[in-house]
Parts: sequence; structure tokens; C-alpha cells
Amino acid sequence: MGTILDTIAAHARERVAADRAALPLETLRELCRADGPGGGDRFLAALKQPRMRFICEIKKASPSKGVISEDFPYLDIAREYEAAGADAVSCLTEPKWFLGSDGIFQAVRREISLPMLRKDFTVDEYQIYQARYLGAEAVLLICSLLETETLARFLDLAHRLGLAALVEAHDEKEIRSAVEAGAEIIGVNNRNLKDFSVDFSNAARLRDLIPPGCVYVAESGVTGPEDAAALRKTGADAALIGEALMRAEDKSALLRAMREAAV
Repeated sequence: MGTILDTIAAHARERVAADRAALPLETLRELCRADGPGGGDRFLAALKQPRMRFICEIKKASPSKGVISEDFPYLDIAREYEAAGADAVSCLTEPKWFLGSDGIFQAVRREISLPMLRKDFTVDEYQIYQARYLGAEAVLLICSLLETETLARFLDLAHRLGLAALVEAHDEKEIRSAVEAGAEIIGVNNRNLKDFSVDFSNAARLRDLIPPGCVYVAESGVTGPEDAAALRKTGADAALIGEALMRAEDKSALLRAMREAAV
């Protein structure tokens, strides 16, 4: 029996096939060429400041929690993140389990000036071109889905399109794959994407495997200021915060408290 990650990836391939039929790859390439290079340097620079940085996420639902935000005022959320001093915004475009869409991403992109990560399950180069066309500054590449050779090829394509890439790993083998492929931003996911359990010690355990010069992003399981402080002590350069912010009535106050704790 496959994992939930396998199921999501299989559906991503079906989505790519449908998208390719509607907009052929060569046409999409031409559109990207006409737009020029993306703002990946801006995303990377936002994560290389001296203090702890925060990537704030916009998502309606998740496979592990179901619907997180019933009314989901995503433009209001985006504006609140920007006003609160978020360093970057992650926006889900996966439609079946996270209830995201390209349309939501584009609407948020028009609303804010912060660098944005298109968060989806990248299984095909087509999706990297899509991310550039949608106005993303960065894409998500998950080591569990990509062999090292494919990961390196996708990183090269992202670089040629002017995009940064957050390369997500969960264990020692995946960290080595990310490093070998040339990742500049490595995210350690405290959530096991095969069964969606959370092991908060994962970020601390894997920190020493990430080379100097790489930006180290802690992902998942961050619920409040204490977690942010603990991650900073492990050497995290940044944290990606999703559910905790989405559920917070006062997102600005929570982000401020996490920033103050992670000194």
C-alpha cells in the first residue's frame, strides 16, 4: 500500500497531464521567456538576514488536519502577514488535499510584494515553468519524491528561470541528496510526509548535516514562541509556519511573539 505522499504525487502527475493538454510545455516556455527571469534572488536574500526569518503559509486545509480555515479570507491573511513583517509567504496550490489553486496564488501575488513560494508537489519540470509563470519567486522540491539526479536537474531549471528552490528533506539520506544536488535552501520537515506524524527533534538531529552557506529552514510542528526559540537554538535560519498561524485569531501577535522569542 502506498503512502499519502505517493497518492498526492500520483494525483500531481494527473494534474500535470491535464495542464499540459490545456497549455503545451513549449507554449508555457515561451510565456516564461517573455516574462524574463524570476525573483529567486529576492527570496534567497529574504532568508539570509541575521535574525530568525519566517515564511508564513496560506492554506485552507491539509491531509492530516482536514479543513483548517472554513471561510479562508486568503487576501486578508496575505495582507496581515505582510503588515506583520513576514519575510516571505508560502501559498499552497495543491487542490485536492490542501484545497489550494493557481488562482488563489495569483490573487495573493497581485496583493502583496513579499517573495512567494509556490508550495505544491513537484513531480515534473512543467510545474517549475508554471511556478515562474504564476509569479512565484521559489518552488518546493521534496527529496522523498525526487531522485538526486532529477533533483539536480530541477534545481538547474529553477536557476535558469530565475527561481529559488526550497529543497525539503526528512532524514539523513535526503539531506545528503539535497546537498549533492546543489541545494542552497534546505528545509527539514519535522512532519513525516509518509504518515504525517510530527517529530520535532528531527530539525535538531539533522542540523549538523547541512553545510555552512546553505539556508536551513525548519518546517512543521511550530506552534508558538517556545518552538521558535527552540529551533533558533538548534541553528535554524528560518521557520515555515503554517497551521499555527492559519488558526490564530491574531496572526500578527503570534508572529511578533515568535520573532521576539527566536533571538
